[in-house]
Amino acid sequence: MLQIQPLVLASQSPRRKQLLEWAEIPFEVVVSHADESFDPLLPPTEIPVQIARQKALAVQQQLASQGRAGQTILAADTIVVIGDKILNKPADRAEALEMLSSLSGKTHQVITGVVILQGTTETHFAATTSVRFHPLTQEQLCFYIDHYAPYDKAGAYAIQEWIGVVGIAAIEGDFYNVMGLPVSLVVQALAALNPPS
Repeated sequence: MLQIQPLVLASQSPRRKQLLEWAEIPFEVVVSHADESFDPLLPPTEIPVQIARQKALAVQQQLASQGRAGQTILAADTIVVIGDKILNKPADRAEALEMLSSLSGKTHQVITGVVILQGTTETHFAATTSVRFHPLTQEQLCFYIDHYAPYDKAGAYAIQEWIGVVGIAAIEGDFYNVMGLPVSLVVQALAALNPPS
């Protein structure tokens, strides 16, 4: 068990909240309204770290304005990469269908960038998981989109939902990273920042 003060999760993602709860890490949520744009010339592993940093800094500034400087802030961002194409959150049904069609029967990478701010100390890293889908029919993809509305999810899917249960052929790496947070790496990073006294 980590002996730490409650950290601030700079995310409104219900999946990241759930994962921190499962890890029994005390936290509160402060939603970041940071700009999530990124430099397209960055290597894919650096893009989610840049976005997570923007979220963390925005929340740090928000807390400082409330007299709460110095709290530990955790921010994360997840992207899906297939070939040289980055898939973020789909804007509408047509884009969600296009994204899922491009993933069907192929292997893609899910990359989550994590930034932890503790005062002036920043810890950051990225975790990559490879995911391969079975070939899926248009009927299956449309069923998923219409019943699960995956518009807040990178790559237009959540691995813990129906499409993951019936559609995933193989995973190489951290399952929870695909859900949105490589929790074991976060625990290790927090333990390094908060050694037992």
